[in-house]
Amino acid sequence: GRGGPRPAGQGAGQEPVRSGGLPEGVEYIPTRKKGKNPMKPVGVAWYSLYARTRLGYLFYQRQVKKARERYPHGHSVPQPYCFPGVKILPIPVLSNNYSYLVIDTGSSQAAVIDPSDPLAVQAAIEEEGVMLEAIFCTHKHWDHSGGNEALCQKHSSCRVYGSALDAIPRLTNPLADREKVAVGCLTFEALATPGHTVGHMVYVLDGGPFGSPPCLFSGDLLFLAGCGRPFEGSPETMLASLDVAVRLGEDTLLWPGHEYALECLTFASLLELDNAALEQKLQWAVQQRQEKRSTCPSTLGEEQTYNPFLRTHRPELQEALGLWQAAGEDPDAFRARVLKEVRRRKDLYQAT
Repeated sequence: GRGGPRPAGQGAGQEPVRSGGLPEGVEYIPTRKKGKNPMKPVGVAWYSLYARTRLGYLFYQRQVKKARERYPHGHSVPQPYCFPGVKILPIPVLSNNYSYLVIDTGSSQAAVIDPSDPLAVQAAIEEEGVMLEAIFCTHKHWDHSGGNEALCQKHSSCRVYGSALDAIPRLTNPLADREKVAVGCLTFEALATPGHTVGHMVYVLDGGPFGSPPCLFSGDLLFLAGCGRPFEGSPETMLASLDVAVRLGEDTLLWPGHEYALECLTFASLLELDNAALEQKLQWAVQQRQEKRSTCPSTLGEEQTYNPFLRTHRPELQEALGLWQAAGEDPDAFRARVLKEVRRRKDLYQAT
């Protein structure tokens, strides 16, 4: 389990999303008293249907079809990231998802993270002229795993990696926490980050051999200025998973599973009214999105200056939320309480 990287060739199943920014004139009152989230009951019932029945797959297929019609060239213009020996190509899929093709340019071997739309991913594979050796799935939701089946049929030697705790389609190689996998000269480390789903995993590409920072493919754990909903975990679980990500270091590049920057930054700016880093990033994101440009990657160092889900320890955020640590309260228990409140407000904000 914890030994050296395993070569990719060896080894032993969606939540509704909002697209775009905020509607004009949406009013959000951050001081709202403990109102019930109007989306909550519907959300939970919908999530059960989506995650546990065939309806979820049918919904995903409809999503793919609509997105292909609406965005024939993808929802964003991605910028490939190249270092000597490695190329990361974000592939914009569905209405706001990202799949990632990661290429060892020396051997032309490649891995894909979260292939939502197999046609878009296959087109990128053909355009780059690479061999698909591995699929890394962060979690079971169809908007992250829906392309597994079709890609495996097309690439017979391709392995599918992920957690056995999630029903990932076509999973061939279940991974343990901190297990490493080699694809050509690329080494990926899987980290268990439960919360969004019980088996959610993130993948860290070791940039060392290429003179690049580490690259975190975060799925729905972490977005630019945001965080996935803890559908299958407590605030405590989610907090521990976010801490796992933060410990990777400030220069780590963040490659998230969705283009949610505008919505997340706008929400964050309502919580922290005088955060200069946040204001600056929001202005930048508005500019990028006006030109339909992708907002990734950011860095974990940057995220800690404006992402409220990573700022649970910051007095200015705690104060903005009106939360104070009780006498004798465990610091992490308090941070989980802060995280829960940020999440509650984000859900209310999305429901307006």
